[in-house]
Amino acid sequence: MTKDAGVAEHGSFTTKDYHDPPPAPLIDAEELTKWSFYRAIIAEFIATLLFLYITVLTVIGYKSQTDPDLKGDQCDGVGILGIAWAFGGMIFILVYCTAGISGGHINPAVTFGLFLARKVSLIRAVMYMVAQCLGAICGVGLVKAFQKSYYKKYGGGANVLADGISTGVGLAAEIIGTFVLVYTVFSATDPKRSARDSHVPVLAPLPIGFAVFMVHLATIPITGTGINPARSLGAAVIYDQHKAWDDHWIFWVGPFIGAAVAAFYHQFILRAGAAKALGSFRSSASHH
Repeated sequence: MTKDAGVAEHGSFTTKDYHDPPPAPLIDAEELTKWSFYRAIIAEFIATLLFLYITVLTVIGYKSQTDPDLKGDQCDGVGILGIAWAFGGMIFILVYCTAGISGGHINPAVTFGLFLARKVSLIRAVMYMVAQCLGAICGVGLVKAFQKSYYKKYGGGANVLADGISTGVGLAAEIIGTFVLVYTVFSATDPKRSARDSHVPVLAPLPIGFAVFMVHLATIPITGTGINPARSLGAAVIYDQHKAWDDHWIFWVGPFIGAAVAAFYHQFILRAGAAKALGSFRSSASHH
């Protein structure tokens, strides 16, 4: 690939150019020789670290401010709305900052969806996921260091099923929530759309951050909202209590299913990938 994958993937096609970038090769050994590849991995690590640091600190701070034992008032703190803003706002900021370097995934489910759509190579996808998970663990580690007295007491920002919520409901909420996010990522980074709507000055990170914000509003009361396996893993590793690990698989399986469905929906139904493929097959068959 002559073009840097990060750039090609996140449509800097501002001219009226409707050509989709070619699919990323499955295994791209050449990537391993480029500094841009390692720079992208570092960017994903730092972005996920910052993401977890801000969001989990917000969660712990909110719970400590509203704790009745500490004479906290339920009206104190940022509330569910503030927590949702912390997650959505940080994704907006971090996707904006890292989009040009790594594509700004900050989430293994997003990376997985883009890999299925052949926007990133397998090597890049795996390395991003590792960087995201390590970054998340380090970010939550910082939270624990800063809020030692409160961290364990208030659940460590870990994703767990709320009382009375069944595994099936939790899984469904994670699938649908991640679908909303990854569907938005595909729509916001669609090069055809960027070319057509170049007169609409909406930055791609804005709808992506808003999707995260909206999903948190809906599903914080159900699962605490994972939709990001690195976020769930980082919190679970540092908190390290049975409650966090018992249902942990939901926060991997759900987001990966949701991302896969979103990738399929966007590529084959909205972008008519299947019809195009079939059409070109038919036309080439009729020429013979």
